[in-house]
Amino acid sequence: MTDAPTLLITRPADDAEPMRSLLRQRGYGVMVEPMLTVRWRTDRHPDPAEVQALLFTSANGVRAFARCSDERALPVLAVGAASAAAAREAGFAAVESADGDVADLAALIRRRCDPAAGALLHAAASAVAGDLGGMLAADGFTVRKEVLYETVPAAALSGETAVALRQGRIAGVTLMSPRTARSFVALLDAAGLLEACRSADMIGLSRAVDEAAAATADGRPVPWRERRVAERPDLDSLLDLLPPLAGAPRP
Repeated sequence: MTDAPTLLITRPADDAEPMRSLLRQRGYGVMVEPMLTVRWRTDRHPDPAEVQALLFTSANGVRAFARCSDERALPVLAVGAASAAAAREAGFAAVESADGDVADLAALIRRRCDPAAGALLHAAASAVAGDLGGMLAADGFTVRKEVLYETVPAAALSGETAVALRQGRIAGVTLMSPRTARSFVALLDAAGLLEACRSADMIGLSRAVDEAAAATADGRPVPWRERRVAERPDLDSLLDLLPPLAGAPRP
């Protein structure tokens, strides 16, 4: 399809490719502009001794843990389908997904784990959305947060993306986290491209993402053509906002 609407993926490179494939299957053109670059912490070596379960709030958390530990026998509780799939691909057998956000993961942990059975190890980034340990502290759980990677924001939009936005060739921008949304809006503002959003939809994973994408840091509204938000904070719900186009190639 030569005239297919083009969507912009803002995920880190490792996460962008599967999403690119899914969008292409639905008939969309795709551009990728990572807002965050992942840097692994090679100096960290988490000790799973006396841990009853591993907690993953992102696929990158799984990748980071797998890089620095051979432990695969512990049960895994993951925030969503993507992190659960990454855990299975990394060799974990006992994996359960909360199919939601950090609050949903906390609820799953309360159902599946016993505070007296040992600590929980959370493989995390230096900056995370939500305070998982704080949510569980009142229930008596001990959460050992291991910072195994960090995400570095992009310094500027690429020339290709800037031109495509300026020319109105990007029909929608997919934003998967509040931090990504804030970074994208800041780079739009720095490039003088806020007005270019009049021809693009904001396609956000959650209400928190929508809030972060709605305005600049100093409160100026971003004039998106439309802001669309997934019913649930998972990729399937976001894709539900993007029905397959007529003539889309078969998977």
